[in-house]
Amino acid sequence: MSESPVDPTTADGKLPDTETPPDAINLNVSGRELAGPERGFGQLWRKTYRVRLTGADVAPQEVIRRWKTRFGDYWPEGSDFYGSRPRIEAGEVAVINLEGPGGAPLATGVAVVHADDRSFAFVTPQGHIFAGTITFSATRAGDAPGVTVAQVESLIRAGDPLFEIGARLGIVHRREDTFWQQTLIRLAADFGTHNQPVEMESALLDRRVRWRAAPNVWHNSAIRTTLYLPIHALRRLFGQGRRGANPDA
Repeated sequence: MSESPVDPTTADGKLPDTETPPDAINLNVSGRELAGPERGFGQLWRKTYRVRLTGADVAPQEVIRRWKTRFGDYWPEGSDFYGSRPRIEAGEVAVINLEGPGGAPLATGVAVVHADDRSFAFVTPQGHIFAGTITFSATRAGDAPGVTVAQVESLIRAGDPLFEIGARLGIVHRREDTFWQQTLIRLAADFGTHNQPVEMESALLDRRVRWRAAPNVWHNSAIRTTLYLPIHALRRLFGQGRRGANPDA
């Protein structure tokens, strides 16, 4: 069954507040606008990661059903997905806490703009490392009937000049590649597929940077998370990390 694309923003084009557990850093989501690749700063990349679920007798629809339900469980240790619903649904806005370089946390989020029985897609908000879209899908392998392939495809630009520097140095892209490779390995293992390599394709679609997007650095999630961490620690210490508390609101 197909679900129509959904705009999760409010009437003023901003993302709504999202409740999270007290220990989550709920930052850089509420009040932000969506930032697809057309609003990013850096070079435009398309990246595709895929894994064959060899030996697993499973239909693409079942892969997507379980992926929606257990999405954050497949993420690498140190990174957390705080969805606002029991499973991925179009219109959902989620907070994510990522493990950055050196183990430093980075708080941002995603909005689910599409979901059906074979795929679902996110768009990132202002301040995210990447301005872009990420699509998760499952299909039958064209050269191996009966084998399902799980795939992550992203169309992304670094969100601002600072993140683009990290991308040019290779830091940001290496972490992104490792993140989705590990995610697919965990997903495959959940279906009983082990030691199956993750195939990756990377294409630079536009070498230019978009200088008019340089002011995006104002929303840089790494800077804002670092500045907010002492406040977050105090809120937890004094029991003020109530569910749904959001410093952006």
